[in-house]
Amino acid sequence: MARPDTSEDASPQEIPGVSARKAALRLLDAVLRRGEPLDQAAPPILRGIERGDDRALATAIAQEALRWMSDLDALIDQATRQVLPQDAKARNVLRIMLAQALRLGLPGHAVVATGLPLLMGGPRRLAHGVFSAVTKANPKLPDAPSLPDAVADRWDVAWPERVEAIARGLALPPPLDLTLRNPALTDDWVAKLEGVSLAPGHVRIARAGAIDALPGFAEGAWWVQDLAASVPVRLLGAGEGRRALDLCAAPGGKTLQLAAAGWQVTALDKSARRVERLRANLERSGLSAEVVVADALTWEPDASFDAILLDAPCSATGTCRRHPDVLHRQANLAELGELQRAMLERAAGWLAPGGQLVYAVCSLEPEEGEARAAAFDLLTPVAVRDDELPEGIVAADGYFRADPGMLPEVGGIDGFFAARWVKSVE
Repeated sequence: MARPDTSEDASPQEIPGVSARKAALRLLDAVLRRGEPLDQAAPPILRGIERGDDRALATAIAQEALRWMSDLDALIDQATRQVLPQDAKARNVLRIMLAQALRLGLPGHAVVATGLPLLMGGPRRLAHGVFSAVTKANPKLPDAPSLPDAVADRWDVAWPERVEAIARGLALPPPLDLTLRNPALTDDWVAKLEGVSLAPGHVRIARAGAIDALPGFAEGAWWVQDLAASVPVRLLGAGEGRRALDLCAAPGGKTLQLAAAGWQVTALDKSARRVERLRANLERSGLSAEVVVADALTWEPDASFDAILLDAPCSATGTCRRHPDVLHRQANLAELGELQRAMLERAAGWLAPGGQLVYAVCSLEPEEGEARAAAFDLLTPVAVRDDELPEGIVAADGYFRADPGMLPEVGGIDGFFAARWVKSVE
């Protein structure tokens, strides 16, 4: 079979497979140069690619290049006489080429044929030489990705006994976690989806194919939600018709959980675009909630709530096993911390006597988790118990704390933190 033409006369658009690699290159640029989240950058970049498998390939290439970037860069630097600038296009092209060869197992000739056209008018010979030199040496990546220096420095201090396990937890894309609308049907859905359950109302399955083609999607029997992300709502218990407020609610996984647990839910988010996803999820699941588009720092409710969930804006570093781009984007922890503090204080004022507040962040930064909770003294703490958490996770100092190094034997879990308080009855 003839190989695709990679001569100077062939444009990238004429070579099969190049569009996916071009999209992967643009995704890397969006994350590394512009600081955009990968899932935010992806829709406009992938929109022009017709085939779903090509869109999935572009995303997988970008994710693996980001997941293993420090180790891929080390291989590139060993094969060059002069170090390429970090933002050089040739380095990014080599990153995605090596990610395909070393992580996705694609044959070298296909990687070269679809990679070098991305450097039309640029250093194609250099990129070809570096790629050939690296792959001929039959390199082996480490068992766990090397964390970016800034992240490693922080977590060596924050989690000295956990940082190696956390890195190991990032080595593979995670399985798919689903939260069920009806937890009583957990065993039924485990069988239908050929998965496993790690908690009532939870099913974990291997990633394969389109999510909307899975049994139960169309009728809204479940929604995608990492096991760790489901814990904060579990800490609030059954609603029994009482009022609950979900702050920063979009795209709506926790709103659906609250509604399914019998809460009368008000879901608030300031992003009209993200709220559209929340409404769509409510419609698909057949669950209901009052949806409000407003800023939590200026909005005022017309009545108090029996439960408030604040899933606060944060660095999102706990999602790094699913979103490796977060490790390469710098978050302003001081600015986020001030926002978290202000939201906590406002939420405390909206609780009815006896009401509970749960604060949660998908972060591995103690400043956003343990330190933020310890500094909050407007309500009475209620310790999280081991029996409220998924099997294999234990409470830490009365808090829920998970990291990607936990539960490795069943596919891991996102990094997450949650704390709980109650408003005293006067």
